[in-house]
Amino acid sequence: MDAQRKQAAGRAGDRGHRAESPWQMPPAAWKDIARRTWIRTWQDNVGLVAAGVTYYGFLALVPLLGIIVLLYGLIADASTVVSNVRSLTDVLPPDVAKWIAEQLIAAVQTSEQTKGFSLVAALLVALYGGTNGAGAIITAMNIAYEEKEKRTLLHFYAIAMTMTVVAVVLAIVALGATAAISYFGTGPSDASPMAVFGAKAGAYLAMTVAAAGIAASLYRYGPSRENAKWTWITPGSLFAAGSWLLLTSLFGVYVTQVTDYSATYGSLGTIIALLTWIYLSAYALIFGAELNSEIEHQTAKDSTTGPPVPLGQRGAWAADNVATSDEPDRREAPTMADATPDPPKLEDKG
Repeated sequence: MDAQRKQAAGRAGDRGHRAESPWQMPPAAWKDIARRTWIRTWQDNVGLVAAGVTYYGFLALVPLLGIIVLLYGLIADASTVVSNVRSLTDVLPPDVAKWIAEQLIAAVQTSEQTKGFSLVAALLVALYGGTNGAGAIITAMNIAYEEKEKRTLLHFYAIAMTMTVVAVVLAIVALGATAAISYFGTGPSDASPMAVFGAKAGAYLAMTVAAAGIAASLYRYGPSRENAKWTWITPGSLFAAGSWLLLTSLFGVYVTQVTDYSATYGSLGTIIALLTWIYLSAYALIFGAELNSEIEHQTAKDSTTGPPVPLGQRGAWAADNVATSDEPDRREAPTMADATPDPPKLEDKG
């Protein structure tokens, strides 16, 4: 413990070790953080982890769309979800938006015949599929924050299911907000160009705010550690949302202007484009977590919730250890097995 205190005090001052929020970090500290984040991204194999999240995310996407349609149909005409989502997906690459629209149409046709017990059963099946995708993201958060999964299997999946439900609720709220924005911007026949522009800008803003909110929630509740204060989560959340919007826009231009996925992959072109977009989104999300982890790692102040506690007693690796340079610490990073919950133990009857 004494060694940790000396480590924290040794280079405090111009390196942000006494900063009580990320916004108090001096330029020298941000330089250290940026370099460590870049190196740690490679050491943690973020590209490979993002590919795993992409796989589970793709499998979870159709069930999640089904949940959205089924729940949306309880409060409004389910068929209107297709027209409402078109405004929301204007920001997405054309092939991705088209595929999502097709899946929504199929879900609407199914939901119109789903009532009573069948509705409940369909929701449970869809929720299970979405939870697997959320579980993959939680594992990625553990890797980014250098944490080993300490929660029980039941606790792990309870968090994953909660995240799935929250994501669905946010999606429905975003649909309603975007529908309202679209109506006020383009509904009247005499809508001015400024109103149309405002509607599109509002849709982009809604997507960005939703992305930042989802990222912040994942960073706070996903890793198996003591929760970080919101202020220490904000930089990575804003970076993830901004880079996601930029990557999505650039990928949309690339798909429409530079290459033709259908010509290269045939009937699989749309799926390849969708997988690429999910991969870029997952990479931005995990990179934001890596950034937050290194920001917490820069300060000696307690970045976790609750009353301040000494180094080594905060229940989070990034908060319990203070960086001494712009090089990542030589430590044993958690493996994929460490970042996932232990399986249920079977009794040995031998």
